[in-house]
Amino acid sequence: MRKERNIVVALISNIVLAYIVLAGCRLLFLFVNYDMFAQGLQTTPWWPMLKGALRFDTAAVCYLNIPYIVALLLPLHIKEGTIMQKIERLLFVLCNGIGVIANLCDAVYVPFSGRRTTWSLFSEFSNEGNIATIIGHEVIAHWYLVVAGIFIIWFLWYFYTPARNCYGLLKYYISRTLLLAAVAPLIIFGIRGGIGRTVRPISLNDANEYITSPSQAAIVLNTPFSMIRTIGKNPFKEVNFFDEKELSEIFDPILQYPADTTLRKNVVVFIVESFGKEYIGAYNPHRDEATLTPFLDSLISVSHTYAYSYGNGRKSIDGMPSVLSGIPMFVEPFFVTPSSLNKVSGIAGELAKEGYHTAFFHGAPNGSMGFQAFAKATGFKEYYGKEEYDAKYSGNDDFDGAWAIWDEPFFKFYAETLGTLKEPFAASMFSASSHHPFAVPAEYANIYKEGKIPIHKCIQYTDNALRGFFERASREPWFKNTLFVITADHTNECYDQRYNTPSGAFEVPVIFYSPTADAPFTPAVDSVRIAQQIDIMPTVLDYLGYSRPFLSFGKSLLRLEPQDSYAVNWVSGLYQYFKDEYMLTFDGTKAVSLTDIRCNSASQENLLDRAPEKAAIMERELKAIIQQYMARMLQDRLVPSDDKQ
Repeated sequence: MRKERNIVVALISNIVLAYIVLAGCRLLFLFVNYDMFAQGLQTTPWWPMLKGALRFDTAAVCYLNIPYIVALLLPLHIKEGTIMQKIERLLFVLCNGIGVIANLCDAVYVPFSGRRTTWSLFSEFSNEGNIATIIGHEVIAHWYLVVAGIFIIWFLWYFYTPARNCYGLLKYYISRTLLLAAVAPLIIFGIRGGIGRTVRPISLNDANEYITSPSQAAIVLNTPFSMIRTIGKNPFKEVNFFDEKELSEIFDPILQYPADTTLRKNVVVFIVESFGKEYIGAYNPHRDEATLTPFLDSLISVSHTYAYSYGNGRKSIDGMPSVLSGIPMFVEPFFVTPSSLNKVSGIAGELAKEGYHTAFFHGAPNGSMGFQAFAKATGFKEYYGKEEYDAKYSGNDDFDGAWAIWDEPFFKFYAETLGTLKEPFAASMFSASSHHPFAVPAEYANIYKEGKIPIHKCIQYTDNALRGFFERASREPWFKNTLFVITADHTNECYDQRYNTPSGAFEVPVIFYSPTADAPFTPAVDSVRIAQQIDIMPTVLDYLGYSRPFLSFGKSLLRLEPQDSYAVNWVSGLYQYFKDEYMLTFDGTKAVSLTDIRCNSASQENLLDRAPEKAAIMERELKAIIQQYMARMLQDRLVPSDDKQ
């Protein structure tokens, strides 16, 4: 413990210590995730990022140390003494220690989420009964961060500087009052991010001022700031770029297609955990090494798929609304926002109106991730989770110990159960095994070995589970009368630098497989249209001849001309809008960059000045999508019957 110092010296010393600790956490964050940022950092100037990091660290230091500063400076002489000094020290170490733990946890979580964690994390995992087990796995797997955290918290305790008592009541009250009066506005300025009436409080979005790529926002930000600034915040804010007439002309999410023919085909949708295009051999013919997905490659060869296809989120809870309800993730996952209480439909609810039997499958404990609640809200009449699996196979040992039933047995259960459903049916399954902590069943440990990154063995395992499903399903009478749709919920670990780009981080497959190979899903790779997860629902409904109105922020790929196809997603405060060969990034008020998505490089040239007309067209379309999204979320207008202007 250091010597007692004058109160001003002690306060400054401890605040500097808090800055040093946050800087150390950022260095650890970068060290652990260097591969994630390396390519972009080679061409990104460091000074703006350091400037931004200092600004956000200042806000975090102010937030975290308010309890300590109040305890130290509050002019109340009866609180002074040895006991209060211990309390002050404890408050300083405890509050800053929580910030340390949050930052180090995000060193593990950011590679999967793509951004710094916000307060919504507590809602995202509120339904996980096995969260203690999951945390235990992570603690063991990342023991070195646990050791680092203990050392940093000890560092805070050891180098804390206690303040010397001030004797004499008059001097005490005058000095403490003046000091508190001087420090209070500094804390406010630090939290706001600047001084002056024109300075608005900084938000997560302001990180984009200091970076050249949305993924780099995680470097500039820190987790305590990200979490504190999002407590109790509604992520959706209404915008008014256009009047209602012009808005509907530019973009209208209420869709209705003429029913030329009505098909009574079954629909089976696979949302495969973390199955980004990066891992699938059929999308990467440039590679020399053996494919990780021999079965899926063979299925793609007889399917209709897209060379340019994108996810609409970066988390599992983003995938289900995108694929099954045509709702992308903007700002926060739909599940954890107040708008999740809105009336909302989806592919199941719409087809149920036509007499379809609907069922959703997810091998995790029932209620996990909020999937069961969302499935029910969107029209799935039956839900098959771990409870239903365990009831059928009593005494099984098929739980992976962390998340869900292993894919191979659950895919078998999926195929068997589909055979019991009344036709026509619409069913969807969300897989689980290709999820962190990237384990495979013990009997496959020597068969599917870790490749260049840990997830590779899981990709091989799940690919084989898909093979087992289709082999079993192909013998069923319902098989040929079924349209199969396969996509991923999001991407995951990256090892191929072609995908280590703002656009590549969202590249997921969109595959339509018809066993009869009939039009419009004849085997082909569409290299002119852009596809996205939110296009799946309207495409399927259009294919089946569904003629009722419904809402989707995507469009039917069967009707879109190549020049009208698009994709949209959101990451770290920026919207990304894909059209033709371009990706426009937009910060909510103005375009930030225009890049070529066909360029496989993290350091892509900004084409805003070279193609201003194209950027203006894309910005106008994106603004209309955002305005429709925000208004409908806030006004509970996510089904046509509630579409009141």
